[in-house]
Parts: sequence; structure tokens; C-alpha cells
Amino acid sequence: MNKFKALPFYRIAFKFAAIFLVFFSIFKIVLKIIQTGSFSQMTTDYFGPETFTKFLMQIVLGSIIYGLFMAGYYKFIKK
Repeated sequence: MNKFKALPFYRIAFKFAAIFLVFFSIFKIVLKIIQTGSFSQMTTDYFGPETFTKFLMQIVLGSIIYGLFMAGYYKFIKK
């Protein structure tokens, strides 16, 4: 039996979104450090005054979409 069937949809979506948020944030930061070769350049590109909102919105929007999609899949499609 699917263990997600008994859980509410919003709880499943939140779990998937939170996991995606953490892993994707770490992945983006590490990839940027590798691309630029510098930790300080990464902080300027992602955590600067003009760029932090863009970075944060990309991560949050991506995690919400991923969480909703995966919750729908596990709740309603997967048997």
C-alpha cells in the first residue's frame, strides 16, 4: 500500500518542497563555486543586494512546483 495515501495533500507537498529546497540550494551554490572558482564571487552573484531576491524566488518557486507535482503524483497517480 502507498504510504502517502493516508497523509493530507498539503503535508506531502510541503515535505517534497522542503527537501527540494535544501538540496537544490546546495546544488546551485556548489555549482556556482565550481563555475566561478571563487566563494566570494558566488556570494556576490547570489547573495548581493540586487540578486538575493532573484535567487530566493527561483529556489522557492521551483520547490513549490516540485512539491505540488510530486504530491499529486504520489497521492493520486501512483498505485
